[in-house]
Amino acid sequence: MRGVYLPGGRRVDLRDVPDPEPGPGQVVVDVKASTICGSDLRAIYREHLGEGPEAYQDVIGGHEPCGQVLEVGPGVERLRVGDRVVVYHISGCGQCDECRRGYQISCTSSRRRAYGWQRDGGHAERLLAEERDLLVLPESLTYLDGACVACGFATAYEALCRVALAGGEQVLVTGLGPVGLAVGMLAAAMGAPWVIGTDPSPERRALARDLGAVDVAVESDDGEVDGELDDLLGDGAEVTVDCSGVGAAQLTALRHTRRHGRCALVGEGGTLTVEVSEVIIHRQLTVHGSWVAPTWRMAELLERLARWDLHPERVVTDRFALDDAARAYEVADVGAGGKVGIVRE
Repeated sequence: MRGVYLPGGRRVDLRDVPDPEPGPGQVVVDVKASTICGSDLRAIYREHLGEGPEAYQDVIGGHEPCGQVLEVGPGVERLRVGDRVVVYHISGCGQCDECRRGYQISCTSSRRRAYGWQRDGGHAERLLAEERDLLVLPESLTYLDGACVACGFATAYEALCRVALAGGEQVLVTGLGPVGLAVGMLAAAMGAPWVIGTDPSPERRALARDLGAVDVAVESDDGEVDGELDDLLGDGAEVTVDCSGVGAAQLTALRHTRRHGRCALVGEGGTLTVEVSEVIIHRQLTVHGSWVAPTWRMAELLERLARWDLHPERVVTDRFALDDAARAYEVADVGAGGKVGIVRE
């Protein structure tokens, strides 16, 4: 089969590799869709930055896969050939406290392996996965929907659950990339009547408006948006979510969280300098760091997306074949559109 490797320096290698064979408790997935995440660009594609959980170990890339069960190994009991599945992109030890809570993303064992980072991922024709890492995809959702859930939409949903978004509350999203779009779409589905987004990119602001992910999209330039947001939000939004990973936008989110409100920091990276007393303590904010989602929350999201008839693939603006993976990464790296998908449906 063919698989995509990311050697750094904005290069993409398409290699022929042996087809995977399942061992005990393992499943071979026929990959139908695999999307590109901002963390792939930040820490692998441009250059290999990470250590530990973010260390890339020359494996097939892509940690957002979805597909159909092609073959099962001994001891597989829950899944059958032909099942449609989403891959939870961290394979944890299953024994530490974090894994027992479903947060394999925070697995503390040296045996932790991320698909597309330390074990082969979804930018390939087939993927070898542990049965425990697979969630059934509802029939009403597409494979591309599932790929978008595998990381981005699950991350957005976890953040909104962390801040306990209630119907009727206003939401501010800073950063309107794919995760920011997901936050806006999910917030509306969860009852938010008014979602405002900020982003420096005119293309991304326009896309957010066109998708209905936000009611108003405000141009941000190094965080210089306070006056316009004051006019729009008054005392601030009850819930704010930063998806930018940029310090100025993170500060914007905090400064425009209403007193006693809740803020989730989701975007990776950035250095945040904040007047703690003035911005957080005296306004009695609750601030959450939110990193992906547990498996049970992802399963809950899949069920709710089917109930809401909400299709995450709407945030995908560019689709490419596996042979065109290099071009797919080039487009994703520009950062002017929505999600980029490598599709084999």
